Amino acid sequence: MAEDQSPQSKGGEARAKALSSEEKKAIARKAAEARWSGDIPKAGHDGVASIGGKKIYAAVLPNGKRLLSQGQFLRSLGRARSPKAGTGALTTVDGLPFFLQAEQLKPFISDDLRVSTTPIFFKSKDGKKQVGYDAELLPKVCEVYLRFRDDCLASSGKVPTQYDHIIKACDILMRGLAHVGIIALVDEATGYQDVRDRQALQAILEQFLGKELAAWAKRFPDEFYQQIFRLKKWTWRGMRVNRPQVVARYTNDLIYDRLAPGIVTELESRNPKDEKGNRKARHHQWLTQDVGHPALAQQLYAAIGFMRAATSWDEFLLSYYKAYPKKGINPEFTF
Repeated sequence: MAEDQSPQSKGGEARAKALSSEEKKAIARKAAEARWSGDIPKAGHDGVASIGGKKIYAAVLPNGKRLLSQGQFLRSLGRARSPKAGTGALTTVDGLPFFLQAEQLKPFISDDLRVSTTPIFFKSKDGKKQVGYDAELLPKVCEVYLRFRDDCLASSGKVPTQYDHIIKACDILMRGLAHVGIIALVDEATGYQDVRDRQALQAILEQFLGKELAAWAKRFPDEFYQQIFRLKKWTWRGMRVNRPQVVARYTNDLIYDRLAPGIVTELESRNPKDEKGNRKARHHQWLTQDVGHPALAQQLYAAIGFMRAATSWDEFLLSYYKAYPKKGINPEFTF
């Protein structure tokens, strides 16, 4: 269901409609010039992130804010237009960027999203002027277009042609990017992960891990274990037969270690073994419903996909580690 707009948002839209195109451009240009004349932060870390096959410049500001290049952000969504001369002037007078201005999209745009669409002016590590968006904006914008698509299909059975390429781009991005994975992805690309303090790490883990233990539900499909047995050339006797203890280590390495930095350590702290070596619950029972479980499912089926294509355990590990690396691990020497 569409979220109601605040009186401030409605007022902003009314003011924007009353202005001519030239007036809107002039206001945006003046705002951009004012931003560049102020105290512009300089990125402490930057690099190139790969998202859904797209290369996007990423940066981390001294305050920990993760950013993506505005121009590359737009092109990843299938939008050809780019900011002129780094002005960031593609935002309208009411703060809503042009790629979210269409009336058909308005019912799917929350006030929180409106606030986060303001371009951020900063300098790269080498001192060049840059315009970026909050990194967490990318999956939110994709969700707007995908919710719009779902609504169109439900009501008329088709999507307007002019939105088709954008929706396809958003679908690819969301498939290649877990919604909450953007933080870890930018940190990995920029090297910020290596120097991030414990408080910042804990903030990420809190998105994945709940405060209380959830009821048990089957999360790991049988095929995950069947494929391990096939590639290791072990005899499969079903799920009820005790599995080799090393399978637990494989599960941590292949799945949990790749959800978020430090998550296995945190899980083992919350879910320790007793004197008999047993845990009171499954690790996945500590994962959150909105973030942890979707990320777990995505990683599981990614691993299964690579297993299906492999003919040996070493072949699987080599390709899987290259696709889903852990910082500081060389896949050539992990066998």
